[in-house]
Amino acid sequence: MPGVPLPLLALLLVPLAAAPSEPTDTLDAQKNYEEVLVQWGLAQNGRQVDPEPEGKPLEAVLVALEDVVAETDPYPGFLNTLHVRSREEVVRREVLLAPGQPYSEALANETARNLRKLGIFAVVRAVAVRGETPGSVALLIVTKDVWSLRLNNDFSAVGSLLQYLRLQGTEDNFLGRGKKVALDFILLLDTWSVGQSYIDKQLFGSRWTLNESAAVILGRESGRAEGTRGTVTLSRPLFSLATRWSLTTQLTWNMETSRTFRGADVWQLPFPGGEPVPYVYNAREVTGSVLYLRSWGDVLKWEAGGGVGAYSKAYSPPVESGLDAEQSAWFQSRFLPRSEDAVHATGSLRLFEARYEVLRDVDTYSLSEDFQVGPSLTATLRYAPPLFASASHFTEAGLAARYRVRLGDALTTVSTAGTLRRQFGSGAGWTNRRWATEVHQVSPRVLGGRFVARGLLDVNVDDVNERVVLLGGGNGLRGANVDAYAGRRLLLFNLEYRTPPLIIRTLHVGGVLFYDAGSAYVRRPDLVQSVGVGLRLLVPQFNIIPFRLDFGYVLDGERPPVGSRFLAGGGQITDNRPTFLDTPLR
Repeated sequence: MPGVPLPLLALLLVPLAAAPSEPTDTLDAQKNYEEVLVQWGLAQNGRQVDPEPEGKPLEAVLVALEDVVAETDPYPGFLNTLHVRSREEVVRREVLLAPGQPYSEALANETARNLRKLGIFAVVRAVAVRGETPGSVALLIVTKDVWSLRLNNDFSAVGSLLQYLRLQGTEDNFLGRGKKVALDFILLLDTWSVGQSYIDKQLFGSRWTLNESAAVILGRESGRAEGTRGTVTLSRPLFSLATRWSLTTQLTWNMETSRTFRGADVWQLPFPGGEPVPYVYNAREVTGSVLYLRSWGDVLKWEAGGGVGAYSKAYSPPVESGLDAEQSAWFQSRFLPRSEDAVHATGSLRLFEARYEVLRDVDTYSLSEDFQVGPSLTATLRYAPPLFASASHFTEAGLAARYRVRLGDALTTVSTAGTLRRQFGSGAGWTNRRWATEVHQVSPRVLGGRFVARGLLDVNVDDVNERVVLLGGGNGLRGANVDAYAGRRLLLFNLEYRTPPLIIRTLHVGGVLFYDAGSAYVRRPDLVQSVGVGLRLLVPQFNIIPFRLDFGYVLDGERPPVGSRFLAGGGQITDNRPTFLDTPLR
């Protein structure tokens, strides 16, 4: 989630202001932001890089913690007094090597990946350095905090229409201990919600993680409470590739009135022979589960396990819609998710290659981006017996597969997923038939920048959630009217050229040229094409996700007014992808 650090709302133009001539190390930082920090860490500890550390006895683990604002950064140093720097024990707790062990580059790299996943560091580097004892090696961990007291934001705006806004006042690194506390505000076209969340990835200094959140949902027009949502998760994750077991328990609830919009208005469904039916329904969902996993292997990893769960899901049109019996039956059979209660047993299997690559200037600028390469396969099987009268009786399976390969500085990813359910008893038959596939290509550097292409096909034959895809605006077809196209299936192409960043002090500014083509359809796709330009902004001390501003022009479809062709949000357009590709059974 992109964020605006609270004390910097008035300081974002500081890097652009006139300043004294830049020192050499600042100029170097512009060329390679992370390498300068590594040199700083080496100087702090008086060490030199060991070019051949593998297998040598590890003498010590050293930690160099840099503030958010370093001496070479063009921001006032007093900002560091408003931020509690990460404590050394937070870093050391994630280190997978101990003094006395043989040094392993693979474990050092995994340590760096795990620290980056904490989300509290702008930079993490693990460097092997010469030990003080001849023939030994030390591990130096260099980190630079990202600003943690912030107003995180996530939004989608097309022209003057603000479709979604999330403001989250957070302390992502509470007292420097890696805990996250937050107050959350979400504004939709029909509702707004207020809530809180707490995430502790090192609960009481252990390997257990606690994640909880809760919110109250209020109607924008009525001002009355419409429902609540929340989740509580307690887990011991597979925190390293050598971890042999994990356990996850989760409870989630969602009680709300769901409204589907097309543009600024609730979608009016064309009821045959009568008045349109508003796409509005009440949702009542409660789910709980316990899942245990075991892990085997070193390079080729196997994870297998099982668990139990239960859920109750009910969906119905609200009384306020004023539907008669015929309209209600038509609406529920064609558009509402299917109400059901179930108690189920779940088995899962995951196979992947524990091989990772680090690239830069793919989805962000200058910072290390981790990618698991090689194959990844996840299979899930679920059986729900009819334990009580209202319980559903079914067997369903989900499969997700991905293969990623790096050739030079290029990265190719192919993903596919599918689900299938066999219903027994009343309404027996095959259902929940859905599959999707995505191809994502990152080119080698061309004139310093990269071409990024994505093709996505999502086919819904008979989804128990009766999912409808909306396309247009910030969800993949830039320049088109907001949610102009609707259907059960989606075909989407995105091609971008992302320029290298222009670095003004530490402000990274990049440009984008793009071509989009897409269709949301029922039977046959009818592609609509658009072209456009965009801007990306990143200040790595304070964000690791770029801000996005795009302007699109439709080539062969209806064109909205000029002002409605501008789109703003966080991250890249290719971040908009179905979660189904990763977790087909949720």
